[in-house]
Amino acid sequence: MGRVQGKVAIVTGAASGVGAEDARLLAREGAKVVLTDINEEAGRAVAQEICSQNGSDAALFLKHDIASEEDWKRVIAATEERFGGLDVLVNNAAILLYGNIEDTDYATWQKIQRVNSDGYFLGCHYGLAAMKRRGAGSIVNMSSMAGIGGVSSFCAYSASKGAVAALTRSIAAHCRMNLYKIRCNSIHPDGIATPMVTGLHQTMPKGKHSAVRMMDPKQMHARFAQPIDIANLVLFLASDESRFINGAELRIDNGYLMWAD
Repeated sequence: MGRVQGKVAIVTGAASGVGAEDARLLAREGAKVVLTDINEEAGRAVAQEICSQNGSDAALFLKHDIASEEDWKRVIAATEERFGGLDVLVNNAAILLYGNIEDTDYATWQKIQRVNSDGYFLGCHYGLAAMKRRGAGSIVNMSSMAGIGGVSSFCAYSASKGAVAALTRSIAAHCRMNLYKIRCNSIHPDGIATPMVTGLHQTMPKGKHSAVRMMDPKQMHARFAQPIDIANLVLFLASDESRFINGAELRIDNGYLMWAD
């Protein structure tokens, strides 16, 4: 217990799924957590749950469009005013829409890049500035196996997650070169059992086969992680235990990238 005691963390997309589990675990381990999401009702419910279990000042919810620069300024300012600074930023919010290179129109491409790429840039830009004022920090960016391998069914999503990985490497190199005590790492899951993923088949066009296709039960069990599996790694990267890990691309895929039959 207490692995991030006294730290202040922002977790985006914290109303459900991985973000909610990240926030719960960080709070249990001693952090003050600012949960942000566009889903205000669900986000407030998770924050209230955390406060009921960890103390009335353990969590704060803020409605937040991560692709809005003004929203980022407001969230950072509110975090510093409420908790005194920022030590950990978990860029987790994202959108996932079907579309290969032939099916994806420009509007869909722009919609996904706005959130998954632009939103992460803004978070890192303003989060790093806040961490410099604090003197140290850890940025954790949620990328994806789609940003490493070739996932034909999700062209724009894959490109956005590839951008997140490259952005992470650039920030890590910048912080190392300038001797900042700020680290930036990316996490690359394969499938995760979250509402965003499990509900994807409902939005699939007729006749299209999703990358989240039906497989035999053993393979489904082997491929899909639970949110806590991701949160455990987020906690490690947020803590001082990972103080010398910077610019790493950490896969959570149960060996899927190497798997062939």
